[in-house]
Amino acid sequence: MKWTDTLDIAIGLFEKYPDVDPRYIRFTDLHTWVMELDDFSDAPDKSNEKILEAIQMAWIEEAE
Repeated sequence: MKWTDTLDIAIGLFEKYPDVDPRYIRFTDLHTWVMELDDFSDAPDKSNEKILEAIQMAWIEEAE
């Protein structure tokens, strides 16, 4: 996965952290957790606030 695979990342986070409410996660934590996903293989500096927000929104939708 790359940073642009926001839905796949959100699904991975939902599966790895089922008890976390994504509405209250800090972007610094979100960035770290994405980097720790097994299937993730992109450079840490290729993310930005817009991408992290898109991941967070997709995760919120996945959790509902």
